[in-house]
Amino acid sequence: MFTPPNLTETANEAGCPTAAPAEGGAPEWTLPGATGSVDVTGSTDAAAPSVKVTAPFSVTETQVQTLKPGDGPVVSDTATVLVCYMGVNGRDGSVFDSSYERGAPVDFPLDGVVTGFQKAIAGQKVGSTVAVAMTSADGYPDGQPGAGIQPGDSLVFAIKILDASS
Repeated sequence: MFTPPNLTETANEAGCPTAAPAEGGAPEWTLPGATGSVDVTGSTDAAAPSVKVTAPFSVTETQVQTLKPGDGPVVSDTATVLVCYMGVNGRDGSVFDSSYERGAPVDFPLDGVVTGFQKAIAGQKVGSTVAVAMTSADGYPDGQPGAGIQPGDSLVFAIKILDASS
């Protein structure tokens, strides 16, 4: 299991749903990349998200898409957030980390994670489901060998923002 630096798993009654999403539905976000493409369907209360990559997928600019807007307070760029997330490598479509698979949300300060994760979450409302396709520069420019991330890999995350505090 790969746990990015500064993230801690948190016990939470709600947890992160571990069930696979229903097949056959239309994706909520389709993004053609500089190479390849990605289809993302956000999580529900009962199912994990779906991130399907036509590999190799890469982007030249980090892009964020709100899949389902929340109705909570706006997340500041220095907040500590509680999220469920799935990270997928654009190079090969593999899931390299998922709090959904573990069934437990993770909390972390936004100023302690990769830039692409900050761009995805800061400014969103608590309760939102978002997706981000990030450049290597906004992810792990030098790679992250323990997670199978090579230098230059674009990454895709599906994220559910459960809570935030300043």
